[in-house]
Amino acid sequence: MDENGNSNIAPKNMWNLPLSVFFKDARLVFKMDSLGKEILGIAFPSALAVAADPIASLIDTAFIGHLGPVELAAAGVSIALFNQASRITIFPLVSITTSFVAEENTIEKINTTAMEKQLTENIKAKSNEVMLDDHALRDIEKGATKENGETPTESLAANGDTNELMAKVLVAENVEKDGTLKSETNNGDDANTNICNKSASKTRRKKRHIASASTALLFGSILGLLQAATLILAAKPLLGAMGLKQGSPMLLPAVKYLRLRSLGAPAVLLSLAMQGIFRGFKDTTTPLYVIVSGYALNVALDPILIFHFKLGIRGAAISHVLSQYIMALALLLILMRKVDLLPPSIKDLQIFRFLKNGGLLLARVVAVTFCVTLAASLAARLGSIPMAAFQTCLQVWLTSSLLADGLAVAVQAILACSFAEKDYDKVTATATRTLQMSFVLGVGLSVIVGVGLYFGAGIFSKSVLVVHLIRIGIPFVAATQPINSLAFVFDGVNYGASDFAYSAYSLVMVSLASVTSLFLLYKSKGFVGIWIALTIYMSLRMFAGVWRMGTATGPWRFLRGRSLS
Repeated sequence: MDENGNSNIAPKNMWNLPLSVFFKDARLVFKMDSLGKEILGIAFPSALAVAADPIASLIDTAFIGHLGPVELAAAGVSIALFNQASRITIFPLVSITTSFVAEENTIEKINTTAMEKQLTENIKAKSNEVMLDDHALRDIEKGATKENGETPTESLAANGDTNELMAKVLVAENVEKDGTLKSETNNGDDANTNICNKSASKTRRKKRHIASASTALLFGSILGLLQAATLILAAKPLLGAMGLKQGSPMLLPAVKYLRLRSLGAPAVLLSLAMQGIFRGFKDTTTPLYVIVSGYALNVALDPILIFHFKLGIRGAAISHVLSQYIMALALLLILMRKVDLLPPSIKDLQIFRFLKNGGLLLARVVAVTFCVTLAASLAARLGSIPMAAFQTCLQVWLTSSLLADGLAVAVQAILACSFAEKDYDKVTATATRTLQMSFVLGVGLSVIVGVGLYFGAGIFSKSVLVVHLIRIGIPFVAATQPINSLAFVFDGVNYGASDFAYSAYSLVMVSLASVTSLFLLYKSKGFVGIWIALTIYMSLRMFAGVWRMGTATGPWRFLRGRSLS
């Protein structure tokens, strides 16, 4: 037997093997029961919020594309480098914040419920005591008056119990005046309910004390400043490492774009840290409103700054930075209403817990994003035309795939809470339902992306050669959508189970294999080879998730011996 009371002996029936968990209740994938509504209630707003940034970048790409292929390629390299630097800091921070806040918030609710239950019992006992004393006092009063004609106070004084019983009289009278307790026994339950409701209401009005929230904002601020300083000061050598050597026509516009966009790094990290906090509360709607408003401003400013004020590629960067700071400020003001962001002491910040798990995810993110960044670097070495086509395909690929990240956020938040509550039935149902939803989403995206990119390739560039290469990349961009969706959701499953170590180590191995395939296929097949290697990379990411849960290892040991039919 394991720690959860489940047998470690695997069942003989192949359909009861842990691997079959992925097909559990597959017929319910479209059912809008309580679980389905909870998943979609978190996933849909989150997907829109997650997709907002790449959509804005996609629109930036379309505007910049009308400046020429050199500017488009330069922006593509800069965006790839900025995203690589951002992911190194953002994804560990956001992922850890979501899980920690969800766990901490769940534990706080459990403790609050226990306190309210104890309070209810104490109030009920006290009210019963007051009512009994009130009846006893009346009996004494009647008896005293009947026997010797003394007043109740005189009788009490004679017996030496004036203070004690008078206090009880006052309690009874005050409670009656307040209207929450009555001396009659049959109204005692109503009194308890009224007092408990007032107490619960007062508890709900209080700000939440979530130490992880304060820690996330602290790390977000520090990492944002470090990222901005690094990218601004080392723009040229970093772009050189991306393939833009001295004398390249793409170098100067790329440096301008990268340095301006890097000014928004602190706002980007703070915004995403706060999104992680809201996700931990299972609130993805509030960030959505703020993010959509911010990026709408970004899109509105693009044509004004790029074409009207003739700032060119710099205008796209400036509009992006302005929108990021507005979003960060709005989210901070909303969060300050809900959470006490000043912890009682520095010990409550859980700095070492963040550093430990953040270090694991940092290794994972470096490994994962290095493959995409290397692919962009290799495409840049092929020239401005292939790089422009690659950048367009990559933005569509990431934008459509990141829609599945909404499901990843949902499964992470729900699993973190369910594991904290030790509700393993809900853990299993949530993980399988979300994975099934992600596969269906991926199939739908394959059709939409394939058709849309084929007929819409001309939107991104006027160059016939760029459009031709975009259409060559369509089969890879479209066909990998189900694989990408599952890979993203498996990330959420691992984070929700706090399986950070496996997530890090497995993706490092995936990255090593993928980097090798990138170099080999780039040399032999060029543009097409890069996309074949990216397909291999996402397939290996998906397989790593299937292996962990399907073999019932790590946090999924409880699946062994369970009936999954």
